[in-house]
Amino acid sequence: MSHDRARVRSVVFLATGVLALPALAGCSSNDEAGRPVAGQDVAPAARDMVADGGTMNWAVDELPETFNSFQADADEATARVAGAVLPSLFRIDAQGRAQRNADFLESAEVVEREPQQVVLYKLNQQAVWSDGREIGADDFAAQWRALSGRDSAYWTARNAGYDRIAKIERGANNLEVRVTFAKPYADWRSLFSPLYPKQIMGTPDSFNDGARRKLKVTAGPFALSGTDRKAGDVMLERNARWWGSPAKLNKIVLREVGRAERAEALAKGRIDLAAIDATEAGRISRAAEDKGSEGPLAHGPGAAITPARALRSWAIAHGSDEEAADTETEARAKTRKAVKRYATEQEGLRGYVVRKSLEPAYTQLALNGSEGPLADDRVRRAVARALDRGELAKAVLKPLGLPAEPVGSHLALAGQQAYADNSGALGEQDTAEARALLADAGWTQGAPLKGKKDEEEGEKEEGEKKEKGEEGQGDEEKTAGGESDAKDEKSAKDAKKAKDSAESSTDADAADDGTYIVGEEDGKPGDNGTAVLAPAPAAAYQRAVLNRQADVLGLPREADKEKKKEPADQAKQRSRDQAKGGAPGAYAPKGTAAPKGSGAKGAAAAGPLAKDGKPLTLRFVLPSGDGSEPLRAVADRISRMLQKIGVRTETAKVADESYFKDHIASGQYDLALYSWPASAFPATDARPIFAKPVPAADGSLNVEQNYTRVGTDHIDQLFDQAVGELDEETSRSLVKKADARIWAEAGSIPLYQRPQLMAARPNLANAGAFGFQAPRYEDIGFLKPGAKPSGQPSAK
Repeated sequence: MSHDRARVRSVVFLATGVLALPALAGCSSNDEAGRPVAGQDVAPAARDMVADGGTMNWAVDELPETFNSFQADADEATARVAGAVLPSLFRIDAQGRAQRNADFLESAEVVEREPQQVVLYKLNQQAVWSDGREIGADDFAAQWRALSGRDSAYWTARNAGYDRIAKIERGANNLEVRVTFAKPYADWRSLFSPLYPKQIMGTPDSFNDGARRKLKVTAGPFALSGTDRKAGDVMLERNARWWGSPAKLNKIVLREVGRAERAEALAKGRIDLAAIDATEAGRISRAAEDKGSEGPLAHGPGAAITPARALRSWAIAHGSDEEAADTETEARAKTRKAVKRYATEQEGLRGYVVRKSLEPAYTQLALNGSEGPLADDRVRRAVARALDRGELAKAVLKPLGLPAEPVGSHLALAGQQAYADNSGALGEQDTAEARALLADAGWTQGAPLKGKKDEEEGEKEEGEKKEKGEEGQGDEEKTAGGESDAKDEKSAKDAKKAKDSAESSTDADAADDGTYIVGEEDGKPGDNGTAVLAPAPAAAYQRAVLNRQADVLGLPREADKEKKKEPADQAKQRSRDQAKGGAPGAYAPKGTAAPKGSGAKGAAAAGPLAKDGKPLTLRFVLPSGDGSEPLRAVADRISRMLQKIGVRTETAKVADESYFKDHIASGQYDLALYSWPASAFPATDARPIFAKPVPAADGSLNVEQNYTRVGTDHIDQLFDQAVGELDEETSRSLVKKADARIWAEAGSIPLYQRPQLMAARPNLANAGAFGFQAPRYEDIGFLKPGAKPSGQPSAK
């Protein structure tokens, strides 16, 4: 598992007190992690049931540009190679928790806390590099110096944790390594995994270039034997010097196969294991069902052609209109060819099974709080409370036969130690309450809109502003309320048309939703402290969120300069509401009148909401590629939910390659869907994702990885305290408190855990949908003749 980290700022103050609200009970010290929502599906088998030898071909989207996991362009394939050929002192288990790897460590523990934290590593005495040299303190020290951030000659992507180390030295013997920290570090287990040899980490040249195309020295069950970029293969061969359980396979080949070519590659038998989408999974399932059947297939190309259509096609092809006949004859030939190719592929797909689980990643709705209506936290909370997250999870996961439970945390997933459902800090889906929040923010139905002349002048001014920031972005396809043009916002009549258009949109049945996962496709997480130009945040309106939470937590309130001032009578009213309890930040002030018609549960808003002559319209940016259709279907559902509270959406479909870089990272959106991977070390890895944006020296806004641009000093402080707290239970409690505050800010709304679908040979054991757990490469192999997997994956 890769970890995307950034510098951790100093602790400002300590949090005290115990949470009193039932809605925030997730912040208590009780273990609420539970079990993973879905277990692994890897066809587990004991090693004596797995044959020795053989080659497994494992599909990757593309070959790695580097084998150095600490460089910015490292990707999933880089991590796969590192996991098979390099030491990992701690491995992630099936519950997403870090466990000591006995092949490399006899023990690792904090032996001193005062005056400085000291961790003592005792290495496995058999642990050696492939050149015969013992793994030791020199390797630890070289990696620390390379990743500490003190030498800019090293082109590193991250240094979190390593920058807190004061020194590394040899212990009582060659098998002991003492690491002394300048500042306490709770996530010390995240360090030195993977561990590279000093030959790579020792100098900037070897770090920057030496490990990009080859790894001469390794230490794992496999070794990197070569790369054939023309064929698209990376070859890993069994390591003869490996001291642990010998690898069952002779060779693992990581084969470059694009997502669009997966079905064809599987049908031709070119790969044994591959991540697939819901469409491909459905084809494999139907292939198994069709085994032994005769006649044409009831699915695929041509399956929808009725006898009447076939007769009409024949008549046109043999008719007197020569031009029409030629066109129809050509179309019929193409259809026959497609049907034949599809049938042939289905024959090949019968040689596979689908293994499924949930990825260690969640899909979120991101709300850009830097400007516009969403700069007001009441509007963000209204949007969040309009969502039925359970319905969205079911729409994506239930058709796949996977557990459909909405995610309750930004910082961990069910099964992980830091997990607790803190969504109560925001509140459940409530249309009436969402409308009341909008009314409190000044958005009302029937409010006058600007005239045509005023609007044209405003659009002209807005266009001039955007010309600089969006030059060259002509790849957008704009739609409003589903499919209307963005300029049709001039009247309630046009708004109704847009609403009706969106309500007629079709729903998705399934799937790997095509969501962009940060850290898997663009190398962004490798960017430590990414600086992008964006407007300064508007007033945060944190009074309802932070003050009420601070009181129940017993924590200091945010600085007055970060709160929007309010009249004394309104402050008194809020104080009375606070005394009555309730989830902080979840409700409009008591006495706020809900918009007309809000009493009818689920009823659509009577008309568009407006404020200061402008309708409440949010720009929903989505990728336009074919593989993103399920994602757009989720967005359609969200848009319909928002229409019920009077919020219109204007959809901008953009090219996949520009979706993240030109829109999400640069802040050119109001609403967006993308995913974050889960981490066993959230205090470190999640910090840059939710850090409060700060102005950079050049006047730009440094958002790190917080692309919603919503954050507070208090959230930063909780992360800082958690990462420096050596009592594990206390550290996890601080993480849970930070999560509750992130929920209350409503910049990111977790929706569901992503589906993980894998196509695998039926006799391939100990591989498939791994879920949280890191693969044990030495145990992967093909079952002996007559052997069967030893059990089924566990499920909640």
